Amino acid sequence: MRSFTFALLLAAPFLAGTAQAQQPLRTAVDGTFAPHAFPKLDGGVQGFNVDLFTAVAKKMGRPITIDSASFSGLVPALNAGRYDFLAAPVTVTPERAENLLFTEGYLYTEYQFGIRKGTAPITSLDDVRGKAIAVNKGSAYDSWAQANAAKYGFTVQTFDSQPDAVQAVIAGRVFATLGGNTTIRYAATRAPLLVPDFTIKETRAHWAAPFRKDNAELRKSVENALECLKKDGTVAGLSEKWFGVKPGPEDAENVVFPGYGVPGLPGYDPTEHTPDCG
Repeated sequence: MRSFTFALLLAAPFLAGTAQAQQPLRTAVDGTFAPHAFPKLDGGVQGFNVDLFTAVAKKMGRPITIDSASFSGLVPALNAGRYDFLAAPVTVTPERAENLLFTEGYLYTEYQFGIRKGTAPITSLDDVRGKAIAVNKGSAYDSWAQANAAKYGFTVQTFDSQPDAVQAVIAGRVFATLGGNTTIRYAATRAPLLVPDFTIKETRAHWAAPFRKDNAELRKSVENALECLKKDGTVAGLSEKWFGVKPGPEDAENVVFPGYGVPGLPGYDPTEHTPDCG
């Protein structure tokens, strides 16, 4: 009996570690944000972020549960301890980075125009002078367009949804639509007459996974898995699958950033490391 008890005591740390490794990662997405996360016909959600963080969990040897919820409630639920991190794409801003820990970016988000096939490409914002631009009413792209219409000499037409704005371009009612780069690229895979075009580089930011400030170790573990998936081409492959464009070597899908987090922003840990992809 003593030897059996001793054996159990020796095994306890291993068993505890194994149990911890098998605990599901708890996360959530905004399930209405195609192509990042949106409903499947047979139930549940699908999309780039669902596939990406399912692959992250697999690389970590952990099961994962992915809830679908309103974006406005995700960060409060994370801070309340309901989730370990958020799989929804979250733009890393200095203000957010003061209150949350982020992984490095797995995608760049930036504003992009979509134009009708056969239209001359936009080479600079001077090319939209005198033109009409369609935006999704109330979006960040609507705000940018309204704030910059006079500066660049274009007019703004608002629509109740991004698909409606896309249809206005295809029908020739407006010159271009302005939206997020991933949504514009995804729309082009569904509407062949739409062509992703000029991006506004000064709007570029990282999309990354946020964690609570007290969860630095899990942030490191998830970032390690993300870096391995960048190195083996998984992130780039998922990007091409869902957005219809092969990422370039300088895109975030292919770049392993130094340290942990987004360089230059609060919460960044410059510790040098090589991802463990065993």
